[in-house]
Amino acid sequence: MPGAVVIGAGPGIGAAVARRFAREGMPIALIGRNPGKLAEIEEATAPVLRLAADAADETALRGALDAAAAEFGVPDAVVYNAALVRPDRIGELSAREHLDAWAVNVGGALTAAARVAPDMARRGSGTFIVTGGMPEPKPGYASLSLGKAGVRTLVALLDQEYGPSGVHAATVTVDGPVAAGTFFDPDRIAEHYWRLHVQPRGEWQREIVHTPG
Repeated sequence: MPGAVVIGAGPGIGAAVARRFAREGMPIALIGRNPGKLAEIEEATAPVLRLAADAADETALRGALDAAAAEFGVPDAVVYNAALVRPDRIGELSAREHLDAWAVNVGGALTAAARVAPDMARRGSGTFIVTGGMPEPKPGYASLSLGKAGVRTLVALLDQEYGPSGVHAATVTVDGPVAAGTFFDPDRIAEHYWRLHVQPRGEWQREIVHTPG
C-alpha cells in the first residue's frame, strides 16, 4: 500500500507532518541523518519505516527512497523537510560552506524529486511538498535565503515538468520560528501539508505561506 515519505523527520515540522499523515492510516517512511531523532508516531495505524540517510548524500538518499518504495510502493506523498538553518551574512561563509548548505537546502530536494516524481507521473498521481521559508530574503540568513529561493524555483520546475501528468508539486513557506503553542506550532503547520495532498487537481496550490500577516 503506498504511503508518505518524510525526509528530515526529526522533531518539529517533520514529526508533525508524519503524525498528520499517519492519522489517515497511511504507511509512513521516515528518513533522517540521525535515526535516534526520527519521529515517534503513536497515532500510526499502519506500518512505520525508519531509514537513515543524509539528505546531502545523493547515493544514501536514493537508497533510502528505494527502500521505502520496496516496502510500500511508489509513495502517494513525499515531504522534503531537511534544511541547514544557521545565521550567516554575505562574506562570512566560504564558497565550500555555501555549497554544503545548498546540498542540504536544495540538492537533497532535487535528488528526491528526480527519484520519485517520474514514477508518480507514470502512475498519474502523487504529491511532492517542500518546506519553504524566507518569503523575503534576510541578510542575517544569507545561505538559507538562497536555499529557500532555490527550492521555490525547484517546485515551479516540477510543476511544469510533472504537473500535467498528475504530480502536485508545492511548498509550505513558514514565515517565522517554529515553536509549540504559538501561531507557528508544528501541528498547526502540518495541516497545510495534508490540505495540499488532498486538494482536487483543479484547485491545486503551488505555495501556502504560513504567516501571521
